[in-house]
Amino acid sequence: MSNEMTLFGGAALPSYLQGAELDATTKALAGSGGGGRRISIKGGIFRMVVDGKQVAENEDRAMNVVVVAAAPHINRQWHEKAYVEGGEATAADCMSEDGKTPSKDSAKPQSTSCDTCPQNIAGSGQGDSRACRYQQRLAVVLEGEMDGPVYQLPLPAASLFGKGEANGKKLPLQAYARLLAQNGVPITAVVTEMRFDTAVSTPKLTFSPVRPLTQAEFETIKEQGASSDAQQAIKLTVFKQDGGKPAAKVETKPAAPVTEDGSPAEAEPAEPKVASKAKPAAPAGKRPVSEVIAAWDE
Repeated sequence: MSNEMTLFGGAALPSYLQGAELDATTKALAGSGGGGRRISIKGGIFRMVVDGKQVAENEDRAMNVVVVAAAPHINRQWHEKAYVEGGEATAADCMSEDGKTPSKDSAKPQSTSCDTCPQNIAGSGQGDSRACRYQQRLAVVLEGEMDGPVYQLPLPAASLFGKGEANGKKLPLQAYARLLAQNGVPITAVVTEMRFDTAVSTPKLTFSPVRPLTQAEFETIKEQGASSDAQQAIKLTVFKQDGGKPAAKVETKPAAPVTEDGSPAEAEPAEPKVASKAKPAAPAGKRPVSEVIAAWDE
């Protein structure tokens, strides 16, 4: 007996519901099974990771996604142990969700304030870098699977800060988001290309607009952004997203900073300066999204 027969005593499902996609509310209450998924950029390759295990990889230089949600703050993380080639993701010894003070989950908080922390000064890490690292967590879906699984995308500092190319293409995330905002375009309303920067030795992504979403796609993305999977992706650390459990710590002096993803950290970009309050973004209706993207392609 089918579920439909069981639910409605044999009555046929109305035609407008036949083949309908499950909404975010149903997925949240039923448990969508999408938790624990993330996209890793370790080794300069897009890697699909589920519950801490790599299940697929994509060696293309670029991948199209839609950003459905982002953590409200850039977080900070410090690892005491040096990176070991082939090592698994580990929990940060000290971390901050708001970039200002250590999280209560920090096993070894290094200071009461991130600004005055000894791990946040030049030379505390490898070379002139800082031992404490920036990271931004995004929740994304693939362009071809907008109603499919939500993935966590943790981005290191090199993919966040800087100016990018003068033509407005291949921008770091913050510059890309500012460009969209200046044109009144939500980042959640655009298919975004993320591409590896092959001019650098460590994994670094740049971002460019591909096309505006259709109205139906935009409605789907709004539901995805409100889903429990998206909220989990932007709130949980990589270690927790992978289902990791804290292990006993070994007192060691770090030889090189690492990321939660279990890979060497890149040279930390210069400390981003606190900018003055930006002027309100232009209303979304000022220019059609398609015109904005077309102008960038010129």
